[in-house]
Amino acid sequence: MSDLNKLTLTQAIDGIKTKKFSAKELVSDCLTQIQKLEPTLNSFVTLNENALNESENINFSKPLAGIPIAVKDNFCTQDLRTTASSKLLENFIPQYSAYVVEKLKDAGAIIIGKTNMDSWAHGSSTETSDFGPSKNPWNPKHLPGGSSGGSAATMAADEAIVSIGSETAGSIRQPSAWCGVVGLKPTYGRVSRCGVVAMGSSMDSPGPIAKTVDDAALILSLISGHDPADATSLNKKPWQIPEALTSLKGLKIGLPKAYFPKKIKPEVKQSILNAAEKLKELGAEIIELDVMDPKYAIAVYTILQRSEVSSNLGRYTGIRYGHDRTFFGDEAKRRIMLGTYALSSGYYDAYYLKAQKVRTLIIQDFEKQFQKVDAIIGPTSPTTALPIGASAGQAMFGELEDILVEPSTLAGLPGISVPCGFADGLPIGLQIITPQLREDLSVNIARLFESNTDYHLQKPNLNCHPEQSEGSRPEAVK
Repeated sequence: MSDLNKLTLTQAIDGIKTKKFSAKELVSDCLTQIQKLEPTLNSFVTLNENALNESENINFSKPLAGIPIAVKDNFCTQDLRTTASSKLLENFIPQYSAYVVEKLKDAGAIIIGKTNMDSWAHGSSTETSDFGPSKNPWNPKHLPGGSSGGSAATMAADEAIVSIGSETAGSIRQPSAWCGVVGLKPTYGRVSRCGVVAMGSSMDSPGPIAKTVDDAALILSLISGHDPADATSLNKKPWQIPEALTSLKGLKIGLPKAYFPKKIKPEVKQSILNAAEKLKELGAEIIELDVMDPKYAIAVYTILQRSEVSSNLGRYTGIRYGHDRTFFGDEAKRRIMLGTYALSSGYYDAYYLKAQKVRTLIIQDFEKQFQKVDAIIGPTSPTTALPIGASAGQAMFGELEDILVEPSTLAGLPGISVPCGFADGLPIGLQIITPQLREDLSVNIARLFESNTDYHLQKPNLNCHPEQSEGSRPEAVK
């Protein structure tokens, strides 16, 4: 067989276990695709040079036996370079792996490489990466989103079978929407943050980016569960994949008016309205909601995230590992300074404390809405993928592009983004938000929508623009 890299996770698992092909053939096809496309896409920072060797000795009893998985470069990987896409950590080799990585490897997965991202996860474009921006497989002149832009691009380009991202304010769902793939952000604390380069500790949530909803659900079931090493890890058993629904009859789904801001791309708005009609056809009752304007989440997130960044990046002094603080990029420096200011004497009450109070109001508003409806839908992003360079000189670029996913992240809610349309050849994402710990509901709504549409089956034409990039091949290191 050839083009095994194009398989979904469930298809790849079945193929290996029934011996239609070997794990080595699967990994080889993914590596071939990576080498072919990386000069254009720049979606990887580091490749695992031992991936092929690891594929020769797999345990067929493991659920992910021989499956090549791409991991965002802010997850520590033992003996494999982890940079958070910052030159400050360009030579950092962790002595241990993140909890998520350990769970994947215990399940038999092969980490094929580390994906590009906004440096320290500061952004929604990958343009703040010290290793150059990633490009969108649908059109390399456009951005893949971020900060998990490399992880989303690898899925759209079939460079791996599944990938891992992290979300603090949309960094799983937004790039998934821009790249036309599935991004599942779990309830805060559902998946351990241990071993993840901390950005906004009260919001950071690891999760899967995949080709289908079923693939994302399977990965979440394998990486979730209580981790004693993470004080914010929920004392819950691993999440179980729910039995699929055949109808949405009896479900009430909210459609907030405020999730259609004035500057929303008209085609995005129409695609969401069309998706709402499809959910209605599947049995759901669509209810228009009057929710707290998501614009307030921008101010709250900006203050809280910068404050947590100023604390989390304080450990990077160059004494124990990495280079000194002069290697921080401009975006990291801006966020450190703003966060330190917000936490300083005389300004803590005016900014940080007030932001925490408004965060509580956002949480309470969601609680009130979920008394009326079972789930909330809306656009994942107000636009489709923007052109390369769009973030230049835009200090609030990420916050504005994540405006529709920031409220649910601040509230610690689960959400999923699934493809629901196209505009000018670029994908559009539908987000589905549910109450805390109700990933079962968001997954079931998403997969019923997916099974009754064909947007997830559309693929970019990767042969028409292999030369449109100044990117370079990723390093293959141990």
